Amino acid sequence: MSRLKAAIIGGGNIADTNHIPALKQLSEQVEIVAVCSRDFSKARALADKHGIAHAFGETAELYRQCTPNLVVICTPNNLHYPQTMEALENSCHVFCEKPPAVKAQNARDMADLANKKGVVLAYNFQLRQASEFALLMRCKADGLLGDIYHIKANFLRRRGIPGWGYFTNKAMQGGGALIDLGVHVLDLALYALGYPTPEQVIANTYDFIGKAGGKGLMGTWDPATFEVEDAATAYLSFPNKASIMLSASFALNMQAEKDRNLDIFGSKGGAKLFPFTLHTELAGELADIQFPFLEETDIQLKNTSAFLDACLGKPSNVCTGEQGAILQEIVERIYQSSTR
Repeated sequence: MSRLKAAIIGGGNIADTNHIPALKQLSEQVEIVAVCSRDFSKARALADKHGIAHAFGETAELYRQCTPNLVVICTPNNLHYPQTMEALENSCHVFCEKPPAVKAQNARDMADLANKKGVVLAYNFQLRQASEFALLMRCKADGLLGDIYHIKANFLRRRGIPGWGYFTNKAMQGGGALIDLGVHVLDLALYALGYPTPEQVIANTYDFIGKAGGKGLMGTWDPATFEVEDAATAYLSFPNKASIMLSASFALNMQAEKDRNLDIFGSKGGAKLFPFTLHTELAGELADIQFPFLEETDIQLKNTSAFLDACLGKPSNVCTGEQGAILQEIVERIYQSSTR
């Protein structure tokens, strides 16, 4: 079987430390043929660092010269849509960084075009590959949880407003803590429920700390140019009465430095994800069961492998274009609700 030819679009840290190393570990299936960035010097430097033959400053030239089979998109959020659409038009499979886009209709258009072209569109929600989440899904399949009816999903930082990049620029990112952090745990919660669409969304967003300034644990930020939410909360209600309570923050006055977790409540049992604990009844008594021997896993490598499986028509749990469209619609509804 001939190897897939992969191109990287984006010359930043996420390509350098996440996607390129993972693809290189899967070199029997895929070969990285090019890096493309609007800043050609970044593309050339990244290609040279990783021994990749070609570097481009324009995507049109990339497609003309290299004709890749798949494209990995590692650029700011506002570029996901145009760059994904261009890759799909060139009949490439696409592995796009999260979030899918900045607008729900963009994500829907991307999913529809991938369908039309018969190629794979997937998003890099790599927490799906955590050993704890895999165990949760096995517990669900084995009936240990019964019917899951409520999930509490948190991705919180006490003072974690990024002091670099474009994270506080609304035009480029589409939002703040929700679209950068909250989408990770929202994806897990939706996947555990079978990826339904909510009937009702009630939400609030906040920017008190971001606009006031203060001590930062991830660099300093300029309050005068802080344009996004530093925290968001949302309640999602689904047709079968299931619900999700979602909280995300760059900055929140709380005790812990950070909190990334899911609490799952089912009719027969419940669970907490990180570290995994099963809350159940055993021998007529209440019991909390822990799993101290879960193996650590390289979640980026596993998610990249899941994407390649999807490209090859194999079973895969990578986040699909359709799921990405549902998630982006929910994100948009959360932002709309918060401005009511």
